[in-house]
Amino acid sequence: MPEPRPAFLEVRNLKKYFPVRRGILSQVVSHVKAIDDVSFSIGKGETFGLVGESGCGKTTTGRAVLRLIEPDSGEIRFEGEDMLKLGATALRALRREMQIIFQDPYASLNPRMTIRSIVGEPFAIHRIASGSDRDDRVANLLKTVGLEASVMSRYPHEFSGGQRQRIGIARALALRPKLIVADEPVSALDVSIQSQIINLLSDLQSQFELTYLFISHAIPVIEHISTRIGVMYVGKLVEVGTSRQICVNPKHPYTQALLSAVPVPDPAAKKQRIVLKGDVPTPLNPPSGCRFHPRCPIAVDRCSIEEPPLRPIEDGRQVACHLVP
Repeated sequence: MPEPRPAFLEVRNLKKYFPVRRGILSQVVSHVKAIDDVSFSIGKGETFGLVGESGCGKTTTGRAVLRLIEPDSGEIRFEGEDMLKLGATALRALRREMQIIFQDPYASLNPRMTIRSIVGEPFAIHRIASGSDRDDRVANLLKTVGLEASVMSRYPHEFSGGQRQRIGIARALALRPKLIVADEPVSALDVSIQSQIINLLSDLQSQFELTYLFISHAIPVIEHISTRIGVMYVGKLVEVGTSRQICVNPKHPYTQALLSAVPVPDPAAKKQRIVLKGDVPTPLNPPSGCRFHPRCPIAVDRCSIEEPPLRPIEDGRQVACHLVP
């Protein structure tokens, strides 16, 4: 097993609850527990994959890490500095070090702006370059992601989904960030284009020494690009380990069920599918104890009463399950 790297990004006990309001006075009657006590760390230069079903809190976690959504509590330490204690001026300066690639390449680009303006906007906001210098930088960024400099005068609607995502990647790279949150960057693309974007992100990571928080619901994609993987279920991490540990020998019953649903590209191969009963619980009213216990095939009485902590086990990974030794 590889030695753990020093924490570059450290998230501790992160929580984000969204209030549910009802009535004429819009009184708060409940909360959606989108992120509920999530902790993980990412080493410099590695890719930490966050995987789970839709609605489990992956995207909220990524946006909370960047403070695009303000967390309710917890710690987010970036290179040792607690981001949640920073004021507006200090946070603005730190934002140059962290960027995001959005899921939808169609909605994330302003249709009224040219590519020159979209990719060059970070330079204008942070007052780094202007005029011909800015155009030169934009042209270099477009070449880096596999586009011609001649497209600068065109608009987003003139490009395919894959090309738009390349433009989004170029915009994220503009300020030479150290950390990029990739929020399902290939889920809206054709399968053939997905591989091109994944390979591009891998090449850019080596070229610019980037650290990724890579969010996806597709385990094959996560397995291909990630150094380590965190598995989320209804706002909580249930298992964290290296890519090989999670994908070859999963320990948590939920991780095992997820992996059993991944198709095998061999018609002759037989694979035992773990079919979970019931529906995914709502984060508005999650189950007591372990949140997975109503669907877990091996649950015991203790699972419905006592919530399992995310604890280290013998091979260095972390698992939140009472029944894993």
